[in-house]
Amino acid sequence: QVQLVESGGGLVQPGGSLRLSCVASGIIFKIPDMRWYRQAPGKQRELVAGVTSDGTLNYADSVKGRFTISRDNAKNTAYLQMNGLKPEDTAVYYCNAFVATMFGGMRRNVNYWGQGTQVTVSS
Repeated sequence: QVQLVESGGGLVQPGGSLRLSCVASGIIFKIPDMRWYRQAPGKQRELVAGVTSDGTLNYADSVKGRFTISRDNAKNTAYLQMNGLKPEDTAVYYCNAFVATMFGGMRRNVNYWGQGTQVTVSS
């Protein structure tokens, strides 16, 4: 079994910064893809940023130039540095990872989600 644990959320004023972390633990052979999603009240969950194991990055247009995703493969950890935060960034942020692990006695690629961490941007 694999677990993803996020941390780093909180309350911040507009223009402020936060850094989210996501640590994956368990039987892990490889994590080809790690992503951050967010879900605001009454809205659908949306992709914020993603990073592959070879360093390919992608961002939602709404966060380009403000957010930076990175990862430490040795630590099975992904980070989301969020600068210039706006009230519309308020949401629960979820870590998502596509993990090569043991599942049902076989090596498989399985999709996992973290429990989420609240980010609130307000004055």
